[in-house]
Amino acid sequence: MYLLYLFGWKLVAALPEVIAYRLANKVSDLIYARDGKGVSQLRSNYHRVKPELSDDELAKLSKEGMRSYLRYWFDTFRLSKWSKTRVIETTFVINENLLRDPIAAKQGCIIALPHAGNWDHAAAYFCSTGINLTAVVEKLKPEAIFNKFLDYRRSIGIEPISHKEKTIPILLERLAQGKLVALVADRDMSRNGIEINFLGGIAKMPAGPAILAIESGSPLITAYIRYLKSGIEIRFEETIKLPVSGSKEEQIRIITQSMADNFAKRIKESLVDWHMLQRVWVDEKN
Repeated sequence: MYLLYLFGWKLVAALPEVIAYRLANKVSDLIYARDGKGVSQLRSNYHRVKPELSDDELAKLSKEGMRSYLRYWFDTFRLSKWSKTRVIETTFVINENLLRDPIAAKQGCIIALPHAGNWDHAAAYFCSTGINLTAVVEKLKPEAIFNKFLDYRRSIGIEPISHKEKTIPILLERLAQGKLVALVADRDMSRNGIEINFLGGIAKMPAGPAILAIESGSPLITAYIRYLKSGIEIRFEETIKLPVSGSKEEQIRIITQSMADNFAKRIKESLVDWHMLQRVWVDEKN
C-alpha cells in the first residue's frame, strides 16, 4: 500500500501540469462511477445541505465535488515543488487583516476551518509570507504514510501535531508565543464533541477551538477556502465574540455554534468545495 501510494505521489509530481490535472479528472470520474462508500456519503451530505436539488442536479454536483476533492490531492502531490511566488500569486485572501493584525501584535490567533478547498495551499501561503503555523493533523494508517505527510507538511512550514497527542497544552503554549494555530474543525474525531445545529440537523464538532479561545484570550476566526480557476480563495469571517457569562461548558457550546454557523454559511455558497466524505450528522445510521 505504501509503495503504491509513494509511486502515485511521485508520478503526479513528475507529470506535466496539464496532463496531471486531466488525469485527476479522469481518476475522479472513475471513483465517482464506482459509487463507493465515500462517494455515497458525499452525495448524502450534499443532499442534506441542498435537499431541493433533483437527482440529476445532485449527481452533477457530487461529481464536481469529487473532482474538487481529487484536485486537492493532486495539488498536494505537487505543492512542495511550487515556488513561493506561485503559492502567493495563486492565493486570494478576503479580510486577511483579521489574521495578520493579532499575529503582528503577538496575541496569537486561532483559525477554525472546514474540510474545503485546499487547506495545505492556504498554509503554504501564510508560511511563504512570514507566518508559520501549528496544525493538528489526523493520524493516518499505515504509519509510513502518516510520516510521509508529516514530512510534507513540515517542508512547507507547518508544525504538525497528531490529534492523539495532548494537544491543548501544546497549542496554548504556541498561542502564548504569539503564533498561529489552525484547526480543521467541521468533524469531531474524539467522540467528545459538542452537539450543535448545523445545516438543518444536529452534528458534533470539536470543542478545541472554543477551549483555546477561552483559555488563551487569542482571537478565534473562521475561514472558508474555495477553489478558483487558478488557485484558491480564503475568506475570513469577523472574530467570534466570546460570551462573558455562563458556565465554561455553556460558553464552549455558544462559541462552537457560532463557528458552525460561519461554516454553514460558506458551505451553502460553495458546496462543491466541501470535501466531506464522512458522516457529519448524529441522526445518520452507520
